[in-house]
Amino acid sequence: MTPQQAGELARAVLDEVERAVVGKREALELVMLGVLAGGHILIEDLPGLGKTLLARSFATALGLDFRRIQFTPDLLPSDVSGAPFYDQRTGEMVFRPGPVFTHLLLGDELNRTPPKTQAALLEAMAESQVSVDGTTRRLPDPFTVIATANPIEYEGTYALPEAQLDRFLLRARMGYLSVDQEAAMLRARLDRAAPEAVLTPLTGPAEVVAMRGALERVEVGDDLVGYVVALLDATRSHPQIQVGASPRGGLALVQLARARAALAGRDYVVPEDVKALAVPALAHRVTLVPELWVRAVSADDVVAELVGTVAAPRTVPEQASRS
Repeated sequence: MTPQQAGELARAVLDEVERAVVGKREALELVMLGVLAGGHILIEDLPGLGKTLLARSFATALGLDFRRIQFTPDLLPSDVSGAPFYDQRTGEMVFRPGPVFTHLLLGDELNRTPPKTQAALLEAMAESQVSVDGTTRRLPDPFTVIATANPIEYEGTYALPEAQLDRFLLRARMGYLSVDQEAAMLRARLDRAAPEAVLTPLTGPAEVVAMRGALERVEVGDDLVGYVVALLDATRSHPQIQVGASPRGGLALVQLARARAALAGRDYVVPEDVKALAVPALAHRVTLVPELWVRAVSADDVVAELVGTVAAPRTVPEQASRS
């Protein structure tokens, strides 16, 4: 599969999902980019804005097995990864897989469970495997986590550990619909006379893996690699940032930029790809100095400022100059 073919298929999936999730094209594109880039997506926003519907709709349109975990304060790690149980018929201990053994896992309200249970996802997200009682079991391919989280100021939430935040390829936000979009959403619900739109699967697990493989054919020039490194370095030396972005953040930004290029029908990355994805890819990986909390300055604001100050390359790959 070529990057152009992957992009065409991804746009078709987006159009199908948009039948169910109205007026959120920007958030949908970010999620699609995360799936293409082979990473995990964190959707952070208030309840009732369509986060769960978005994840379920992507699973249907992509033709992937789907499981959901509702994270609650009493959830145990074994409720996520699975646990051995005694089979009375055979007299043996048999492993019962948890809901993490699926293609697309929705971790609903991830930050409502204590850090110990949140940590049960770390190995699965980083290495696509689960270790229980000394045995390592591979997860299905592809494996993607779409986690939803309420703002940390919301009652009954726990702050996500930095190690877990760093394993999310990007963070997206839904936001409220505009007045016209909300009216269109309500009208669509009335017209179809059903709670949700019925979506058609357009791909399957093999096609999603092939789409991800196509990104390896998207060119990233040395000047753009230097630009990504300059952005990472800027987060580590900025006076308002206590902990800068990790090397994993640079890998995430490059892969997301390649996915954005493919979605646009290109097999090469341009500076605008990196600029557009710097905040979703890096903002959740940095820790601001404590006094900025009082001033209500967000990591998104600081990273966006860095994107505006770090000089971007002006050259383009050879393919672009020949086309």
